[in-house]
Amino acid sequence: MVVLRIIGGFDPLVRLLVLAILLASLLPVTGEYRPLAQGVSNAAIVVLFLLNGLRLPRAEVIHGLRHGRFVLTLALWSFGGMALAGLTLSKLGASLMLPSTVALGFLFLGVLPSTVQSATAYSSLAGGNVAASVVAAAILNLLGVVLSAPLFSLLAGTEAAAFDIGGLEKVVLILLVPFVIGQLAQGKVGHLIREHRRLATWMDRTSIAIAVYVAFSGAVEQGLWGRIDLFDWLALLVLVGVFLAIGFGGAWLIGGSLRLPRPDRIAFLFAGAQKSIALGAPLAAVLFAPAVAGLLLLPVLVYHLLQLVLSAPLAVRLSRQGVLPR
Repeated sequence: MVVLRIIGGFDPLVRLLVLAILLASLLPVTGEYRPLAQGVSNAAIVVLFLLNGLRLPRAEVIHGLRHGRFVLTLALWSFGGMALAGLTLSKLGASLMLPSTVALGFLFLGVLPSTVQSATAYSSLAGGNVAASVVAAAILNLLGVVLSAPLFSLLAGTEAAAFDIGGLEKVVLILLVPFVIGQLAQGKVGHLIREHRRLATWMDRTSIAIAVYVAFSGAVEQGLWGRIDLFDWLALLVLVGVFLAIGFGGAWLIGGSLRLPRPDRIAFLFAGAQKSIALGAPLAAVLFAPAVAGLLLLPVLVYHLLQLVLSAPLAVRLSRQGVLPR
């Protein structure tokens, strides 16, 4: 009963991801069924980005672009500072003898954009500027669809993570085109998403979980759990902890150096420190074979869980006016 209560306290997406990993560990997709599973995963990703296109109001994006200093600095931090931090931790992980693909996962984590839903929720709880948080995270995710993959390949080197025209075509066809279609169809059917918000949210979560399940199935088939020992897990947790400190500490300090009003600074903190499994899992599934994607996603999944664990008490503390110095 205690275990069930603990699990029940987690974010629903976290519970779905844990279930996907457990299912992939016990009943992985293998052999002749793998192409079918990959097709289902790709279809789920198309639905995910179509829904995102239908959901995000164009007016909010246009309005957010007017807040140029906030958005530009946030983008430079997310795709510049955090990417370089990920590259450094990737090299450190390799020196600690982490499996090379797992170590490379820190760089993949670093080039991902912010979350949208949780960054907005925690910004609201902490008394931050919710509108700025929504728009900034949304714009970062749009940039992430275009920038994350080539930036990852550039920093990793072509030998470690080749990125060719075929990879770009997959990103455009499976991620960008559905989003654009959703934006174009927003005026006609966008109301359906607003009227059935709960169903759309669960479709989002299920799509991400399917991508994770297929990726981990390939990794399990290649001996994932035999390749990751106790020392590797400890090293992974320590490096993720360092990344969390860099992400949250750096975002808070940058917000202060910009002399942002406190609500904007709080929005910058959560949008700048959190990383999106909603883009990370589909992007890895589209670009890499399941065996590679499963290992690459390990740091992303651990970071995603721990950022939620850290954000809740942090948001409560920030909600008390003046707890942290400007």
